[in-house]
Amino acid sequence: MAAGDLREGRIVLVGASLAGLRAAETLREEGFTGSLTVVGDEPHAPYDRPPLSKQVLLGQATADTTELPLRRDPDAEWRLGTAATGLDPLEKRVLLADGESLPYDRLLIATGTRARPWPNPAEGALDGVFTLRTREDAAGLAERLDAGPKRVLVIGAGFTGSEIASACRERGLDVTVAERGAAPLVGALGGTLSKLAAVMQRNHGVDLRCGVTVTALRGNGGFTGADLSDGTRVEADVCVVALGAVRNVEWLADSGLAAGPRGIACDAGCRAFNMYGIVTDDVFVAGDVSRFPHPLFGYQMLSLEHWGNAVEQAEVAAHNMINPGPRQRPHLAIPTFWSTQFGLNIKSVGVPTFSDHVVIAQGSLEARRLAMVYGYQGRVTAAVTVDMAKSLDYYRYLIETAAPFPPPPGALDRALAADVPIPSDVPDPKGLSHGPTVALTGYLPDRRLTVLRPPR
Repeated sequence: MAAGDLREGRIVLVGASLAGLRAAETLREEGFTGSLTVVGDEPHAPYDRPPLSKQVLLGQATADTTELPLRRDPDAEWRLGTAATGLDPLEKRVLLADGESLPYDRLLIATGTRARPWPNPAEGALDGVFTLRTREDAAGLAERLDAGPKRVLVIGAGFTGSEIASACRERGLDVTVAERGAAPLVGALGGTLSKLAAVMQRNHGVDLRCGVTVTALRGNGGFTGADLSDGTRVEADVCVVALGAVRNVEWLADSGLAAGPRGIACDAGCRAFNMYGIVTDDVFVAGDVSRFPHPLFGYQMLSLEHWGNAVEQAEVAAHNMINPGPRQRPHLAIPTFWSTQFGLNIKSVGVPTFSDHVVIAQGSLEARRLAMVYGYQGRVTAAVTVDMAKSLDYYRYLIETAAPFPPPPGALDRALAADVPIPSDVPDPKGLSHGPTVALTGYLPDRRLTVLRPPR
């Protein structure tokens, strides 16, 4: 297709997700006049996932009210309830579960993630065992919590697991949290802030068990409890498996793209790499399923499960799909994340795991109101605030300008505290129950090739 025709032709978006919707809207806003088809494996129009672990579990909203608002009508054909099962990049066709195939001139992959299931399928199928990712998951779990279970077991103390535990305690339910790591959120925030998270959970009545794994889920048809690696048993009638996410890339196994467990590798313009490391011109990637390089974090490939990243990357991808090379722009947004749990408002900017030291720049752990700044090799790489969100823009500026670490005085509340930087104590993710919501994944695609040369 000639460069002048980029605003015409056929575009297929695989993933009726937040990223898929925002990309469709942006394509129309920027003048795309061709045919637009959105494929989604769920039967619903795109909906918002953060409320599922917050308002829906608290009974403040129902799962069917989480549909995302439209900024404009994307004038698309919606193929909902139909999964993509394959991709033929030579014929430029997306294969569907119903046997059809969709031709495209350009393709955006925004298939996101799904909840990591309990590794034993029979135990995971017990009545009362849940994961939390879809509207159906949230509706079923909320209904079970409404019934007033005697105890809820949450496996994994990442952000999702901690938010579920918080909702249970706010409902007045007894809850046990089991985490393989040393503390809740340690994989995302490092050792210092995770200690505050542990204190807050226990102060709110959570039975927090760290340094243990769940070895078996028990029950005869219905879940009744779990065995732990320390020899103890937890009696409970609801279990929520919060072990992180699995990226939806299996359908691309024969596509030749650089797709693997950590996502689909793409360049800063959201163009997918093939397995040879060659960038494609007609396949783009956005949202949780992507891995992309970022100059502020050593050009390592980032994998993110952040709401804001899905929106910003989708808009960049859509822009680049219908603009020639000189007009394309990079996706360089700083990762941001937020969570509300146990009465605390936690906000993050940058990549806390890309750090070797931290300093409390404002507030204190004792006050449970603070700004913690993360540094790597002498420059600021991230900041996390607890009930001090107004300072976040200042720290974002420090990250964007590669400011020296420890940071200078100048935040809004008061001058820099006289704290000495301490090691950030970021653990190996392999030692955690939950997967990280932001991860640095090196410099190479997951998929490695062995080149076989015929004998001479």
